[in-house]
Amino acid sequence: MSRPALPDDTELRDRIRGLDLDSKIRLLTGADLWRLPAEPRLGLSAVTMSDGPQGVRGTGDDPDETGLLAPAPSALAAAWDTGLAERLGELFAVEARRKGVGVVLAPVVNLQRTPVAGRHFEYFSEDPLLTGTLAAAVVRGLQSSGVGACLKHFVANDSETDRTRYRARLDERTLREVYLAPFEQVLAEAEPWSAMAAYSGVDDGTESAPMTENARLLRELLKEEWGYTGPVVSDWAANRSTVASAVGGLDLVMPGPDGPWGDALAAAVRAGEVDEQLVDDKVLRLLRLARHVGALDQPGPAPAPVPAEPAPEEFRLLREVAARGTVLLRNQEDLLPLAPNGLRSVALIGPNAVAPYLQGGGSAYVPAVRTVSYEEGLRAALPDDVRLTVHRGGDARLRLPYASAELLTDPDTGATGIRADHLDADGNRIGGEVDATGDWTMYDGFRPETSRVLLRTRLTLTEPGTHRLEFGCAGRFSVSVDGEQVLAGDDDRGVELVLESSHSHPPQRGIDIEAGPEGRTLALALELTVVDGGGYGRFVTAQVRHAPPGPTPYEEIAEAAAAAQAADVAVVVVGTNEEVESEGWDRTGLDLPGHQNELVRKVIAANQRTIVVVNAGAPVLLPWADEAPALLWAWLPGQEAGHALADVLLGQAEPSGRLPWTLPARADDVPVPDARPRDGIVDYTEGVHVGHRAWDRAGLVPAFPFGHGLGWTRWTYQSVTLSPTPVSAASLTSPAGGDGLNLTVALTNTGPRAGREVVQVYLEPPQDGTDRPVRLLAGFATVHAAAAARVTAEVHVPARAFQIWDAEASAWRTPPGRYRLHIGRSSRDPHLTAEVTVDDGRLHPAV
Repeated sequence: MSRPALPDDTELRDRIRGLDLDSKIRLLTGADLWRLPAEPRLGLSAVTMSDGPQGVRGTGDDPDETGLLAPAPSALAAAWDTGLAERLGELFAVEARRKGVGVVLAPVVNLQRTPVAGRHFEYFSEDPLLTGTLAAAVVRGLQSSGVGACLKHFVANDSETDRTRYRARLDERTLREVYLAPFEQVLAEAEPWSAMAAYSGVDDGTESAPMTENARLLRELLKEEWGYTGPVVSDWAANRSTVASAVGGLDLVMPGPDGPWGDALAAAVRAGEVDEQLVDDKVLRLLRLARHVGALDQPGPAPAPVPAEPAPEEFRLLREVAARGTVLLRNQEDLLPLAPNGLRSVALIGPNAVAPYLQGGGSAYVPAVRTVSYEEGLRAALPDDVRLTVHRGGDARLRLPYASAELLTDPDTGATGIRADHLDADGNRIGGEVDATGDWTMYDGFRPETSRVLLRTRLTLTEPGTHRLEFGCAGRFSVSVDGEQVLAGDDDRGVELVLESSHSHPPQRGIDIEAGPEGRTLALALELTVVDGGGYGRFVTAQVRHAPPGPTPYEEIAEAAAAAQAADVAVVVVGTNEEVESEGWDRTGLDLPGHQNELVRKVIAANQRTIVVVNAGAPVLLPWADEAPALLWAWLPGQEAGHALADVLLGQAEPSGRLPWTLPARADDVPVPDARPRDGIVDYTEGVHVGHRAWDRAGLVPAFPFGHGLGWTRWTYQSVTLSPTPVSAASLTSPAGGDGLNLTVALTNTGPRAGREVVQVYLEPPQDGTDRPVRLLAGFATVHAAAAARVTAEVHVPARAFQIWDAEASAWRTPPGRYRLHIGRSSRDPHLTAEVTVDDGRLHPAV
């Protein structure tokens, strides 16, 4: 892989020579949760890192700080548009600089190997090429403004279950052709300034080790073979070793200031277990990162100023990404777009219509500067004389809402809220505060001697009937109601609670409480032992949830169906929520939570002008899909959700998205139904047949195939022309670019409106006995044309698409034979074909 010349490192090496060993090693562990150490003798300022993939959260130093909340990466991927991805990366850079952030921990280029993966929404696609192409565009946009990307999680970290312990077992060919492929492509095309080693490990038959210690993949492949020059950062609290990780290729331990390096690494160097030149190389890589982001005292132009607050054009870009990523799956009788002048009433229905799911849980979370609900977006877009009604149709969440502040009373003062008393080991009160919510989580707000926290409140139940209470706590705790213990825990795992996200998603224990006509007041007490979360800080977690008596889900569904029958149009928004899709755990199935399937069917039966909108980041089963007159997939759309959906429904924007993954019709058909470790191993038995490739191999029919999407218009594919010059398939300058074939595809917009089309090219290799995919995505391009206009799409198919990894030769090889190219609108909808012959390692358009 050829790479552009690097800036001269001579000056950086000279700076490093002036530092003693202990000072150099101090630079290799974070200064705190988000910052790297400064070193005035090197002219080095602290570099600040921040999550994440759906926006730049910042460091959390200001608890009131907000930020731009973008659509999830899977929504961006659905646009299949590198230009749009690059623009979003540029926006992330503006937001990062506004927050004083030098490195954004994104993009995530792990693959959507199984639809139940907890971070599925955070990944771009099930396809290596689509993932790598769009991720490279995000990196280019981000780093064009002097903010570093951190490519993660290297590598085969595609599951959340036991994520800090399991090993991914896969053969070298699968590793090279599928799971390393997007990393290699992004490194070649965009040169991210940092990369992150995953929590999990890899067992490829040669070496089995945690990624932070995997010398073969980190040092030999990433750094030596691929020529990567930046630092390899540990995922937070992932590294548990000193010598193995130091010689294995890790460069920076996060978070800090504690960890397995520090004095232990200095001692290992002095004992001859770690070469000091390795330490120097790690420091050099960190200085290169600092130089990129302007944290070294080197002369250069000052970066252009950024606005202190988000500008209107920033909101418009987030709105555009959400709208363009929306996928129109069905549109019977051209129900969409709606003509607002013909509407008198709209019924907005569904649990996600009332409470949209805008972002996934975990490190992707961003406290949004604003959020536009579906109701707000529609109300702003519809004419004033159109009646808009909103109906939940049943709650899809298993957990209750947090107890509302007006029901909570501090027992000592009578003020609103929950009292927290901080206690030392002997039970003496040494501090405290009052919080007004039932969601009570506290980090690092304690004196060092604080051992426990006692929460007390009076909960007043004002309505007669059966009330439901739920409690969720992390670590070691006890919960009492009116002096009687109802829940206790003894989990002392510390940082592991953070890594598996159980501190923010603790198990719930519920009880029913009867209140008479006069109501009832309960005395609640929750005693919590402070958890030592290592670099994440010391914390306690407690949740008090409450639901008053109310209608059953079936009563709410009946009310929603009646509203749909009375309306001109029904818009039903169904989907997942924060209980379902998050970092830290995988899903247990693909069904929509709650009674949403019944809700959709009842509404469709009540009104044949029903539009169903799916608000989910990952696949869910839609058993009623063929019954829905119109069906949209709206992803986790970020803060501008309501405006984007209104733009689509009313025809102000085209839903030009295409599925970046395959939507199953039945759970039994899913090629990789889960990724749960068995005896600590996740076995990648499907080999190179990932995602749509596995569906093709098995001959199964999904609900909607990879690449599917309709839009507002129709397209006729007319011709395809291949590059007339044979090009070498033996030498590569990029795994997705450089040598290969160029296709010119002519097509015409034959529909009534302007629109975008994603021209997709799939390569069918010869079935010569080698286990190869039936078809694989080999290239794509997005074009735009007015109604009745003709346009050409230029699609590059890289030579790498024709190649396989030869494990015996440790090299890429291009098998000879005749290859067929399918050009069309999805993996299952070809419109044109062309053939290519490979002979003596060269590609020739077939005669």
